Amino acid sequence: MAYGGVNFLAVLIATVAAMAAGAVWYTLFARGWMAANGFTVQDLKDEHGNPKSGKTPYLVAAVAKGVMAYGLAKLLAVLDAVSVWNGIAAALFLWLAFVVPPHAVNHRFQLKPWSLTAIDAGYWLAVLVVQAVVIGLFGVPY
Repeated sequence: MAYGGVNFLAVLIATVAAMAAGAVWYTLFARGWMAANGFTVQDLKDEHGNPKSGKTPYLVAAVAKGVMAYGLAKLLAVLDAVSVWNGIAAALFLWLAFVVPPHAVNHRFQLKPWSLTAIDAGYWLAVLVVQAVVIGLFGVPY
């Protein structure tokens, strides 16, 4: 289940693990996230108590995290650096260089508080580290 140095089972499990990390992260930071966005619980639910957003954001999140897991796995494979520690180092670098800056810029123009930047960008650090650990544990496919 590998092609081009990427273990697709690792990518799949890293994607699922990232979705689980999201559930934990935004459960822990739900109140802060809602406050930073100016939302109330009622703002996010319809008249039946269901999320207004439906299932679409979760589908988009799963696809996006799958793309990220594949990209991280491919980068580590190309660098011949597939290991847990190399994965974590790459995750930290990618997060600092490519995740934090757009969040900081977008949130400043959206007039959002720094707390939202910390919550949202911190979440993506958790995603990248979780994915790096999974990919590193699976190692290089043969």
